[in-house]
Amino acid sequence: MTEKTKEVIYDEVLEVLDKLRPFLQRDGGDVDLVDVEDGIVKLKLMGACGSCPSSTITLKAGIERALVEEVEGIIEVVQVF
Repeated sequence: MTEKTKEVIYDEVLEVLDKLRPFLQRDGGDVDLVDVEDGIVKLKLMGACGSCPSSTITLKAGIERALVEEVEGIIEVVQVF
């Protein structure tokens, strides 16, 4: 695994989130990238996503899966409030 700077990883995470954002916005939600630290992405779910009972599934099965697959070094996604 190659060593990447935090800035490069942050930018790559934003690119993936920008691909996913239209699907979240279609349902009245959105996502905000709070931080990336030690392979853990911290996200804030907003709008309808923030209060949706399926938000955990969206976060783990959707967003986390995409980020782990597409951004080297990402190991987990957590929600912050």
